[in-house]
Amino acid sequence: MLGKRLSKEKGEEMDDLIKLTAREAVKLLKNGEVSPLDLIDAAVERIEEVEKDVNAVPTLCVERAREQARTLMSRKEDDLPPYYLYGLPIVVKDLDDVEGVRTTYGSPIYIDHVPDRSDYMVETLERNGAIVIGKSNTPEFGAGANTFNEVFGVTRNPWNTAMTCGGSSGGSAVALATGEAWLATGSDLGGSLRIPASYCSVVGFRPSPGRVASGPKVLAFDTLAVHGPMARNIPDLALMLDAMVGAHPGDPLSFHRPGSSYIDAIEHPIKPRKIAFSLDLNIAPVDPEVREVFNKTVASWKGLGIDMEESCPDLRDAEEVFQVLRAMLFAAHFSPLLKSHRDLLKQDIIWNIEKGLELTPDEIGKAERARSELYQRTAKFFEDYDLLICPTVIAPPFDVNIRYLTEVDGVEFDSYIGWLVLTFAITLTACPAISVPCGFTSSGLPIGLQIIGPPRREDWVLSGAAIFEKAHNIDSLLPINPRTG
Repeated sequence: MLGKRLSKEKGEEMDDLIKLTAREAVKLLKNGEVSPLDLIDAAVERIEEVEKDVNAVPTLCVERAREQARTLMSRKEDDLPPYYLYGLPIVVKDLDDVEGVRTTYGSPIYIDHVPDRSDYMVETLERNGAIVIGKSNTPEFGAGANTFNEVFGVTRNPWNTAMTCGGSSGGSAVALATGEAWLATGSDLGGSLRIPASYCSVVGFRPSPGRVASGPKVLAFDTLAVHGPMARNIPDLALMLDAMVGAHPGDPLSFHRPGSSYIDAIEHPIKPRKIAFSLDLNIAPVDPEVREVFNKTVASWKGLGIDMEESCPDLRDAEEVFQVLRAMLFAAHFSPLLKSHRDLLKQDIIWNIEKGLELTPDEIGKAERARSELYQRTAKFFEDYDLLICPTVIAPPFDVNIRYLTEVDGVEFDSYIGWLVLTFAITLTACPAISVPCGFTSSGLPIGLQIIGPPRREDWVLSGAAIFEKAHNIDSLLPINPRTG
């Protein structure tokens, strides 16, 4: 059936190709029914069609992609791994280096930067048959969950282009939702994979620290920021994670790939024994529409015959701990830029760096001790539960011209990241977490569900997510044409 679609006229053929799931596209590539060049052409045509409305992939590297495609097509390789991508085009977040491709990190400081080597993650994906077609937009240095910067401007939500797509992996999420790409990379410190996935009705997975090797980087031992996959559905995401994981000698935290594949986890999902649920993790206000969708979601899990219990780990000091550790991270990473290019940094980053520079050793030590205690409480919690679910974000997508939320449900926040608490609290636990679509507001804006698993149990998270996705079928709505607000 898929092969027959490709015999139509060119416009229809390209439209058919962008509607394929990643796994369908890879199957066609493997069987020789389409070539990587066909998919590159389809992606470029779609990008030209929708970019004017969403601004998700501002940097393209089409000739590099075509050259890689021709090289890949000329090879005759045996014993390829089951997660090999056979020339599938992907987009890479503009925080991550791609050799020979303009990479700005969303900052005017690096407006003309062209790296001479790729990030380890990109190298791994390309070694496993991915072809990079472009760089997706991100806020400056990934700071903030609304994707805009002084280099490329604002990225818009395709479900309503007057709204934010979230961030900082916003360009990747939008590229997936609109059919500009079949797979995309993201990174996550305080929720940067999960938040745009929630706001764009795609899936974004924050794996355990070390699961996906990355670098070379300034802070090689940082455990707060990780890289991970983004896709339109769980099977595609599992395929991409399989193609990303593994140890790299340049990343001291990375470890070897597991004995079984993540595709196995979703093709033969194990029904969770008991799931804990919490509307707010006892630490956050929640918008009424998010509350309504989440309560329906909990009921739907119960309808699957799964034992559900309202509970969550003790995360009461998560915000204080995260604010300190994030500020320390920003000071360690960006203080040289504050000295040399203060005039080119956005104010939120300056604030975060200076907050870090003002920390005392005692404050840092206290936060590190508190994080360790928080982790132990969480690990103990998962002795009784297989998974924990909660909303991904406390509020639906908002006006793209608002930099960040300052208040939700009558509660005010004292920083630009205060409204991200449901994701950054989970970051501190080092547990794998995914955002999957679970519904829409009354005005048609996406709401995401965060599914969290025990430490290093990505397979459990994917298994539960696959069961939920199959029961709800929201992924079938993608890709979409951008909708004006």
